[in-house]
Amino acid sequence: MPTGAQILIEQLVAEGVAHVFTVPGESFLAALDAMHGADTISPITCRQESGAAMMAEATGKLIGAPGVALVTRGPGAANAFSGVYIAHQDSTPMLLLVGLPPRAMQGLPAFQTIDIERVFGSIAKWCAVVPSAAELASHVQNAFHIAISGRPGPVVLGLPEDVLMESTDAVSPDRPSFTPLPPAPGKIEHLRLLMASAETPLVIAGSSMWGHDSAKALAAFADRFDIPVATSFRRQDHIDNRHRCYVGHAGLGMDPQLAAGIRASDLLIVFGDALGDITTQGFTLVRPPEPKQKLVHIAQDAGEAHNLYSPALAIPASPELTALALAKLPSLEHSKSWSTWRRDLRTAFEASVAPKATPGQVRMEDIIAMLSANLPANAIICNGAGNYAAFLHRYFTYKNYPTQLAPIAGSMGYGLPAAIAAKLMHPERPVVALAGDGCFQMTSQELQTAVQFGAAIVIIIANNGMLGTIRMHQEHHYPGRVIATSLINPDFVALAESTGAYGERVTATSEFPAALERALSAARPALIELKLDPEALSPNKTIANLRSLSKIQTN
Repeated sequence: MPTGAQILIEQLVAEGVAHVFTVPGESFLAALDAMHGADTISPITCRQESGAAMMAEATGKLIGAPGVALVTRGPGAANAFSGVYIAHQDSTPMLLLVGLPPRAMQGLPAFQTIDIERVFGSIAKWCAVVPSAAELASHVQNAFHIAISGRPGPVVLGLPEDVLMESTDAVSPDRPSFTPLPPAPGKIEHLRLLMASAETPLVIAGSSMWGHDSAKALAAFADRFDIPVATSFRRQDHIDNRHRCYVGHAGLGMDPQLAAGIRASDLLIVFGDALGDITTQGFTLVRPPEPKQKLVHIAQDAGEAHNLYSPALAIPASPELTALALAKLPSLEHSKSWSTWRRDLRTAFEASVAPKATPGQVRMEDIIAMLSANLPANAIICNGAGNYAAFLHRYFTYKNYPTQLAPIAGSMGYGLPAAIAAKLMHPERPVVALAGDGCFQMTSQELQTAVQFGAAIVIIIANNGMLGTIRMHQEHHYPGRVIATSLINPDFVALAESTGAYGERVTATSEFPAALERALSAARPALIELKLDPEALSPNKTIANLRSLSKIQTN
């Protein structure tokens, strides 16, 4: 009779799981053993559970199905919390498996015990402890189904040690099927009528469930009707940014004219859970619960009570299938002002991404422009959080889907683990992770994971010797009173080389193209350190002008 551990791995294989990201623990030795003979599933040994959970979350973003992390009880589960939080905020399907003490220890102060339902209950779609080996298959199947149903998100399953070791002759149930819901024809016709009466329509694409075909379909829809398309925070790859209807990124540092366009729109067509705090500038551009714009919400859970906004039209359907349906929508006689409206927003976008010189010998605006020009269209770009990301979001042109892995949750340390997951999933594609010096050090130990598993990624570290985002706010609110935001860093090149990775330092912008070429051809993980001028905080801000602005405001 199979053990619970063997049933677990059989179920993961049946779901198409290729990698289980883990930091091994004694509570799930049986599960590790069950993977020993599996041909299609591999454990990826990470250095810390937060990295493992972020890799699982990034996998979920890439494939539209749960990525899987397997961690031990207590401290292991606590370390993984950050990755589950990202999955919650980003609406990413993910499964966290947590090894637990034996069932007899439940309710007792056992070593490293943890109540996963209380710890993860506020951010996971479902938390449960598997009660027996006989019920393990159904729990895993339900976990996968719940993670992708409605609004996608993370699920957490607890695996008592003795459940994994227990044998059972129970027959595994049939896997529940998940079929994405197409839009009802009547809903599409209603949308067409709303479009017919609109003067300033605008699409915001931001679904967590998206695809290459839906990106092409959205572009075709926008092209036929001359409708401007913006992308929500860190969803820039949802449409080719070169398309004439693409009008910008509604993210941090949003172009003021795009913000004005969102506010002035009389019809917002929103794909997915796109209208968050950042995209709406603190919910001021689109005010809940009933915005002045007519709102069309396209999502699997559109119209359900937990949504923040009350739309004029809810289309409870797959955003991907809806995009495909809209691409076939017959033409209509729309307002002659649409072309002007779209053109003006596109012109403003093009002006906003014209590089503006920043101080220093290494200029991030030029580095990002070089990356955008020299990387192939299918390269995957990853980042965490920090002011360096503002340069990436402004100056990089995303051309295909999926090519962007970035946390809407704003988590530092995400770029490196995400890049590892992406390279393991797509070894044939270039994968580049950008990180600040502070961001990189949140998960820098995972560089050794990349080396061990042959993930030939390129990591670019924007090193300005500080926590730049917080320094920016510090200089704005308390100019000249610097505290707690300076960093003394390791020699990043030496650190990379000590792990077996390739390392190189760039001290002038002109050195970067050759350094990038060497890194991409290194056939192993590669790290490029950019020595930045600390003065250059963001595309529009320097320390000097922030202090000057603060003086003006206080006088």
